[in-house]
Amino acid sequence: MAIVDFPELKALLVGPEKIRGGRLMALDVGTKTIGIATSDVLRMLATPLTTLKRGKLASDLAALAELTAKYEVKALAIGLPLNMDGSEGPRCQSIRQFVANIARHGPPALAALPVVLQDERLSTAAVTRGMIDDYDMSRARRAERVDAAAAAWILESALARLK
Repeated sequence: MAIVDFPELKALLVGPEKIRGGRLMALDVGTKTIGIATSDVLRMLATPLTTLKRGKLASDLAALAELTAKYEVKALAIGLPLNMDGSEGPRCQSIRQFVANIARHGPPALAALPVVLQDERLSTAAVTRGMIDDYDMSRARRAERVDAAAAAWILESALARLK
């Protein structure tokens, strides 16, 4: 399915369509990793899930398809790294290409999922600051968890917009 906006996604999730209810999954797509978070079935909580190391596109999409099937995901929220002034830069183009690759080259179940793009400005910075301030995590430990935590931050923002 193509990129949808939040009102359209909300209508799909609460309407008479087949995808009513169910989990959402957020992706924080980077050049080396993909942070992944999932919601609960009621879409109240966002939980960091894992971080995938990027490889070839086919293996990345297969891993995402496996996770979306395992968690019965109904839609994806993918972080869009807008510039501070709200404009789109090269990283946004990369994310849009990744979404297009999901639709064109992903396994059918993954390609069929609706996708919303969620502004992720400062998500990694906010999560990192929280890890330092609240949990006093070491740099190595933060590096292991920051991408999945940033995906959870993206998902929390998306869930708030759906309410």
